[in-house]
Amino acid sequence: MGRAAGMKRHCALFLVCAAGFGQDGPALLRKMQQALGGTEKIVKIRDFDQLVRAQTWDRRGNSIGEVRKRTRWIKPNRLRLDQVGPGDTYALYFDGISGWEILPGKHLTDLAGGELEFARRYLSGFALNVWLADRTADYEITSPANNVVRIAARKIENDRLDITLDPASWLPVKQTSISLADPAHPESSENQIEGWMTVSGVRFPRRMWILHGGKRLADITTEEIKLNGGLLAADLAAKPGDLNPVLSGDK
Repeated sequence: MGRAAGMKRHCALFLVCAAGFGQDGPALLRKMQQALGGTEKIVKIRDFDQLVRAQTWDRRGNSIGEVRKRTRWIKPNRLRLDQVGPGDTYALYFDGISGWEILPGKHLTDLAGGELEFARRYLSGFALNVWLADRTADYEITSPANNVVRIAARKIENDRLDITLDPASWLPVKQTSISLADPAHPESSENQIEGWMTVSGVRFPRRMWILHGGKRLADITTEEIKLNGGLLAADLAAKPGDLNPVLSGDK
């Protein structure tokens, strides 16, 4: 009885492990794509304009204050970030190769070193690129664990995103990666998705918690997303004359 029961337990454990590590990464990605609205709708997105607000904390749990951030993207590789917040106000432009940044204190500089690497990884991990990872050779798609799809950038060392899917809805519930928000101190980053919104038939996270090193640093709420609004590359590349981030949706 004891041996038989033990063998059953070991067999069950083996089967569970085999099922988890034997999953097909591209197949999981296709399930996620369908849950998000389908590849045909995602492919049609040419530009993206998002405004979010976030409550933020330091690593000791003390409130820092509210941050607002605007993210603009033009397919395939133009990115503009504008953020206003206590001690963390900046703007950044990246065209996939080079760009510029306005650091806190209104210091304008070309992207280089850790800041350039941050921009490269931000664009590589941008949702609309990751969601269509099977349509380009730039990414490798695998499954390291049960219901987890891993998207790894082939051209950027150690740049990978692990997306945990809800097995009922196949929507992402968690994403883990390495953050370069502070380029000098890379650390584990986890995004926990707490709600969804639908824009033009495509689902986007409505609320998300950001944890670095296991500590919650931000509670982010999406205020607005505009798709295919006719963003111009020249507008994304334009440096604000007053060196202030541009949060207004009409600029």
